[in-house]
Amino acid sequence: MPNAKKDFFFNLYKKIFVPSKAVCQKDFTFSGYSYRDVFELAAGIKKTMARHGKEKTLCLCTTNKAVTAACVLASLAGSCQLILPYSLSGHALAEMYDAAGFDFVVADRPEEIPAGVEIITPVAAAMENIKPELIRDPDKPFLRLFTGGSTGKPKCWSKTPRNLLSEAFYLQKNFALSDKDIFAATIPPYHIYGLLFSVLVPFVAHARVLPDIYTFPQEIISTINKHKASVLVSVPVHYRVLKVDNLSVPSLKIAFSSAGVLNRSDGLHFLKKTGVGITEIYGSTETGGIATRCIGEYTDRWKVFDVVLWKLADGRLSVKSDFASLEMERDADGFCITGDEAREEQDNRFVLLGRADGIVKVAGKRVDLLDIQNKIKTLPTVNDVVVLSLPTEKGRENEVAAVIACDLTETHVKKLLMDMLEPYAVPRRVKIVSSITRSATGKIERRRIEQLFVDNKKPA
Repeated sequence: MPNAKKDFFFNLYKKIFVPSKAVCQKDFTFSGYSYRDVFELAAGIKKTMARHGKEKTLCLCTTNKAVTAACVLASLAGSCQLILPYSLSGHALAEMYDAAGFDFVVADRPEEIPAGVEIITPVAAAMENIKPELIRDPDKPFLRLFTGGSTGKPKCWSKTPRNLLSEAFYLQKNFALSDKDIFAATIPPYHIYGLLFSVLVPFVAHARVLPDIYTFPQEIISTINKHKASVLVSVPVHYRVLKVDNLSVPSLKIAFSSAGVLNRSDGLHFLKKTGVGITEIYGSTETGGIATRCIGEYTDRWKVFDVVLWKLADGRLSVKSDFASLEMERDADGFCITGDEAREEQDNRFVLLGRADGIVKVAGKRVDLLDIQNKIKTLPTVNDVVVLSLPTEKGRENEVAAVIACDLTETHVKKLLMDMLEPYAVPRRVKIVSSITRSATGKIERRRIEQLFVDNKKPA
C-alpha cells in the first residue's frame, strides 16, 4: 500500500484509538457506558481472544451498542474477525454458522446459539492495551455480513477497515454530526445500517446514543422528547407507525431512513408534524452508501455522495467508492454493477427505475414486480404487500404471486387490479393475511413467503 494511504488511515485510527481525556469521560450510551468503558471493554475482548492463539471469529448476537462498538474496536486492533448476523433467530444463526462458521459469540439470547460455539461475556481491561500502531491493515477484511431474508439463501459480504471507517467519517462530516448530538434508533446495531448510523457514526462524532431499540410510536416520540434526541435513525416501516396526530419532536434536527423506499405520504406527514424532512440513504450491504435525497425537496431524484463515482451500464447503476465490499464484481475501471436500473437526470442525479432482477417474464412478456407491488399498495385497506414470481410447471415460465395484508377478498383484489394492470401482470396467486412478518429492519423472509403457496399457512 502506498505510504500516503497508510499515513491517511493511521491518522484515522489515531482519531479513534487515541481519545482525549475529555472524550473518555463522555457518555457513549446515555447514562450507561462512557467512551472509556467502551475502550476498556475492547481491551478486555482483545485480551480474551489473545488466549486462544490463532485469530478466531466472533459473532455479534447482541443489541448492546456499547458492546458492539467495543467488539469492532477489538477487531480493528487485530484481536478477532467479526460476523454481523442478518437475524438473531436460531434458524438464521444456524444458516450462517453452516455458511461461514464462527468460534465465539457475544449473545443476548444464549439459547439460540449453535451447539459447540462458546459464549463470551466482555470484561474490562486497561485501555492502554489498544494501541494504534498495532491496528490491522485497512484493506484486509475484518468483518463479514450476510444479506438474508428477502434474498433467499444468505450471502456473505466482507468489509475492510477502509470500507467502514471511510463511510463512517464521511457520513459524520457530510451531515455535520457532532459531539452535541444524541442519537435515537429504531433498528438493531447488528444490521449494517444500524451499525453505521447508531454505533460507528456517533462514535467517531463523539456523540451520545440512546441504548435501546425503540419501535412503538409513542415510545419513539416520548424517548426523543425525554432525552432531547437530535438524530433519529429509522426505517420506512417505523415511519409508517409514526403517522399519528400527536407527533411532535422539537429537539430533532435530522431523521434518517434506509433499508427500503420511504412511503411519500408517511414522509410528508412527518415533515408536516415535525418540520424535519426525512433524509433517505440509498445503498446496500455490499455497495455501502451511494446517494441521498430529502423528502422536503419533493423529488424522486437521488443526489450521489461526492466521494462516490457512478455511471450507467446498459441501464444498470454502477458505482465506485471506498465503501464497496471486495466480493463485488468490478469492471475494468473498478465500477461495481448494482441490481438497480436507473435514469440519469440533471445536476449529477439519477432516478431509480426498479430492481433489474425484479423483471420477470410472464407469458413471454416482461413484468416489473416492484410496479405491481406499488399498485397493490394503493388499493383500499392494504397495509402491506409482498409480490414475487414463482416458477410454473413449464420450468422456464413464471407466475406472479402476492401476499397482501388487507380486508379485501382475493376476488376483489384481482378485480381491482384488472383495471390497473395488463391481464398477464395480475397475480395469478393471491394470499390474503392479517399481517406480514418482517424483521427489525422491515425485510421479509422470502422462503417463508413462498411456503404460503405450498402449505396455505398464514404467517405467525
